[in-house]
Amino acid sequence: MSMAGNLRKVTSLGGVDGLRKVARLARRRPRVDLSHPARSPLGSSVVNCVTYREGVRASARDDLVDAVRRVRKSGDGFVWLGLHEPTDQEFAGIAELFDLHPLAVEDAVEAHQRPKVERYGETLFAVFKTVCYVEHDELTATSEVVNTGEIMVFVGEDFVITVRHGRHGSLGPLREELESDPEQLAKGPAAVLHAVADHVVDEYLNVTDAVHLDIDHVETEVFAEHGARTDPGRIYQLKRELLELKRAVVPLGRPLEELATRPARVVPPEIQAYFRDVSDHLLRAKEQIASFDELLNSILQAHLAQVTVAQNEDMRKITAWAAIVAVPTMVCGMYGMNFDHMPELHWRYGYGMVIGVISVACLALYRGFRRNGWL
Repeated sequence: MSMAGNLRKVTSLGGVDGLRKVARLARRRPRVDLSHPARSPLGSSVVNCVTYREGVRASARDDLVDAVRRVRKSGDGFVWLGLHEPTDQEFAGIAELFDLHPLAVEDAVEAHQRPKVERYGETLFAVFKTVCYVEHDELTATSEVVNTGEIMVFVGEDFVITVRHGRHGSLGPLREELESDPEQLAKGPAAVLHAVADHVVDEYLNVTDAVHLDIDHVETEVFAEHGARTDPGRIYQLKRELLELKRAVVPLGRPLEELATRPARVVPPEIQAYFRDVSDHLLRAKEQIASFDELLNSILQAHLAQVTVAQNEDMRKITAWAAIVAVPTMVCGMYGMNFDHMPELHWRYGYGMVIGVISVACLALYRGFRRNGWL
């Protein structure tokens, strides 16, 4: 039976006791920590569940309930439970075990939340928007440049629950990086919260650097010799994708400031200093996005100005040729009126004189327009 099927039995098996039975069934199979964007090969939303004591992964393979009770009994260490897009049924037993607030549980399951930090009793609930850069061979008017997801983090005195939504932003590499630094991990669940925030903000910087390259490419094309022929849809698409990135980055400023300045039982003062560093990195990302937005506006205005100049040049050429063609049209029109008394009609050299006058007038107009840059 799959892990998803086991977790769906939690409510029918009776809350925590049911969750204990499910966890014991899951213990027979190897834990899988996802470092790829797909869901767990076990068919469950559970990515991993590990107990840490003094910053070191505990060797005991207890089920979730036993691990939590062991940690709470000893007063040492914490449990880190990782989930990926859990359903209401899968999350029900976990919410009961950790006494999570129903509003926070609803946000964690439904997703599509703004970045925020909320306190529910002794539990801290944080929402982070994740972003990733979508590789593309050529930027078009329909290219996807930025893809977004979400990471929700529940932080208590002896547990951390991370809930990931989206097909990117795996925390597997982050877990390995933290485990390689036991001194930092020994600072408790707040250290995991900081690591997640730092990881998310670092991805913001990576994405802004990649978007910068796309903007440079478009800017080069716009100011090239035939820049007026550039598709403006590409510029608008970049602005739309930049807006998506902005929606993920900008609202995170206040939650990080709150974590860095507002006292919280689950976030000790020594960890707050780390959040101030993350806030500085976020400020850099926000400034880059603001500058990109202004730059794209300038590029778009320059492109529109180039289009206007090109249209004016075309109109001047059309006007110049129309003026040249007007000379023979006027002369021929005058002699086409068929008056009886027109001396040139019966003059032997009249035809040659008219052709000469037309040619000289047209040549003079052509040279004048060329000298003034109209042709």
